[in-house]
Amino acid sequence: MTKILAASLGECVHVAGIMNFLRLAEDQGHETEFLGPATSIEEFIGAIREVDPDIVAVSYRLTPETAESLLEEFKQALEEAGLAQRRFCFGGTPPVVEAARKLDFFEMTFSGEEPVEHVISYIKGQDPTELKESDFAAKIIPRMENKKPFPVIRHHFGLPAETIEPTLEGIKKIADAQVLDVISLGPDQDAQENFFHPERINPSRRGAGGVPVRTEDDFKALYEATRRGNFPLMRSYSGTKDLLEYAEMLCRTIRNAWCATSTFWFNALDKRGPMLLEESINEHFKLMAWHGREDVPVEGNESHHWELRNGHDVVAVVSSYISAYGCKKAGVKDYIAPYMFNTPPHLSDKMDLAKMLAKAEMIESLEDRSFRCYRQTRTGLLSYPVDLDYANGQLGASIYLQMAMKPDIIHVVASCEANHAARPEDIIESCKMARQIIQKCIYGMPDMTVDPEIQERKTVLMEEAKQLLEAIRSLGSESDEDPLFDAAVLAKAVKVGLLDAPQLKGNPLACGQVETKIHNGANYAVDPETKEILTEEERIEKVFANWRE
Repeated sequence: MTKILAASLGECVHVAGIMNFLRLAEDQGHETEFLGPATSIEEFIGAIREVDPDIVAVSYRLTPETAESLLEEFKQALEEAGLAQRRFCFGGTPPVVEAARKLDFFEMTFSGEEPVEHVISYIKGQDPTELKESDFAAKIIPRMENKKPFPVIRHHFGLPAETIEPTLEGIKKIADAQVLDVISLGPDQDAQENFFHPERINPSRRGAGGVPVRTEDDFKALYEATRRGNFPLMRSYSGTKDLLEYAEMLCRTIRNAWCATSTFWFNALDKRGPMLLEESINEHFKLMAWHGREDVPVEGNESHHWELRNGHDVVAVVSSYISAYGCKKAGVKDYIAPYMFNTPPHLSDKMDLAKMLAKAEMIESLEDRSFRCYRQTRTGLLSYPVDLDYANGQLGASIYLQMAMKPDIIHVVASCEANHAARPEDIIESCKMARQIIQKCIYGMPDMTVDPEIQERKTVLMEEAKQLLEAIRSLGSESDEDPLFDAAVLAKAVKVGLLDAPQLKGNPLACGQVETKIHNGANYAVDPETKEILTEEERIEKVFANWRE
């Protein structure tokens, strides 16, 4: 354990920066002592002699000219007292830090512009200016553990272009900025669907929806671009065809940090792949199983696809549970549960948080020694205004709400996304805004989860979710298979309308008959004729009645 003595020197009464430094040191288990503001050189010298600290942290935030002479006087006094042979660090405003560096006395200086990880690295005894790849965990679970109490930050990136070069250069800028931990690569649609079938690639849609990766060397080059800065991990969207081959290739080329797959989507249902629903579900189960055998975490990219199509809250909770359940049955050991807030965008914060807490409680009820769950939150894309100033406000409000979940990962979505595809500078800016909010929340925020209305809604959602799960299980009553891990049963649940969303209307693979509306900030199923809210029991009865007709 390191002993740290700190003070604001001379006439300086500013203490916010030095207190943040000491708080980080205490979080790392070190002993700290703060002498206070406006500490004279004589007092500081006496305290160093008495306390005998391992590190002396000095703060000064006034004019650089005054700082230069004061710090020179401090250095001379230390040398005369025989106390200069220990570790000294300095914090101040950028101009004052420049003055302090001229003395060639402080082993590290902090201007407040550094990532918080740099400060923690220094406290741990590392040189944050010379961090190596070995200083950063190469897998997502250790990376999360190392960052606690801060969540890991991820952002998607992939520029639509004729080549991978803009994305490659952008990755270098993002890595150098050291503001996020995971770059989530967004390949274009042809890469996801036709990577192993170049003869099927349509040149006219090159770069549609993302970066046009066409070879394994492309993926390797993009990964190599991350080997700088804070050496961020990389993960990629999964394939929509040749799922296992694509997964193996991602692990081989970019060391895919985790697999993002689905149960019901990325197929003919959402027109993002060629497979029919039952076939696709079976292939996704195989994909989950492969990653389970390889000890690669899996993210269940599921419930928000129902929510993006205005599916009501109970379906969102149930689909999130089915996704986690399927992963556990397939042998996945580490499950990353995504919680997309603000979707649909007119939910109230109270009801949104209640829904997420219901999802989390049901998902985490599956945990045991062989199945661990991690929370990943994000802002809903549809909630962003086009106006960038308003969008920045939405980013901040959403991140603050997400922190009530105590997430392990925050998937930052750049606030510009409703206006234009995120460029490196947009991603860096949004990650910085998110980091500031996260840091404030880490050191104390109101516990929104105990709000009685939130708890009441969470309880109702969980009760109704269990009713819907039982209805889905009943579809497989004549089979020996586990209904929630049976592709035929799950596809049937979509076809008959137990799992349904308004925007599936007219889809031949779905029912598409449900109607929903926002009421008091929550999303409910309603009677198509009366427009009155239906309990889930009433809705299930109507679904079965219509199906049996």
